[in-house]
Amino acid sequence: MKKEILYGIHPVFEALKAGRRDFFEVYITKDKTSKRIDKLVAIAESMKIPVERVEPLTLKSMTGTDLHQGLGARTGPFPISEISDIFDGVRSNDANHLLLLLDNIMDPHNLGALIRTALCVGVDGIIIPRDRSVPPTPAVSKSSAGALEHIRLARVTNMVNTIKDLKEKGLWIAGMEKTSDKSIFFSDLTGPVAIVIGGEEKGMRPLVKKHCDFLMSIPQTGQVNSLNASVAGAVVMYEAFRQRHLSL
Repeated sequence: MKKEILYGIHPVFEALKAGRRDFFEVYITKDKTSKRIDKLVAIAESMKIPVERVEPLTLKSMTGTDLHQGLGARTGPFPISEISDIFDGVRSNDANHLLLLLDNIMDPHNLGALIRTALCVGVDGIIIPRDRSVPPTPAVSKSSAGALEHIRLARVTNMVNTIKDLKEKGLWIAGMEKTSDKSIFFSDLTGPVAIVIGGEEKGMRPLVKKHCDFLMSIPQTGQVNSLNASVAGAVVMYEAFRQRHLSL
């Protein structure tokens, strides 16, 4: 089994809570003590997971970063969902599905931030391409503050074919395109919708864009002519959330 090193308090804690990964060992630096660490150690020990105290430089070497917050864990890989797992949750008689399709997202910090927002607004699943996308690495889990450990995420070979399948299931495909004249604030995001967000530089690939049912943009003023992918994603996901929960 392939193993990896999760790092950071939130990713390790959320992975333990989610119970979706195999845990082999938890590492805590010798200089680290806190109530959160004590709670995490208690959880690990209750699950019969070995806990080892290590030097800070040892954990830095294991994780490849200074951002480990004194905590790491050797685990199995992130459990990728099958596309059928997400499709099976899409029922034709349920009008409230919200999916997130990410095309060309190459920055782990952007992917992590998008995942964190998606979990907050109740996105049913995230779909990314196998190529032209950063995979769900420990860095992504750290950037998501552990939200990755709870989300359903599938990787597909062909995003266009996936979009076609989603259309057959009754979902509308709404693409984010900064040149579109249609504002997200005047777009209907209340039904079964899959929102497509393109990458940091080139946006969506042309063929993916072509298969969207409609394109929409975020109104802007000022000197900067585009938003970061994760910020744009957060804005549109919360607009969808607002429309779906007007009574909140």
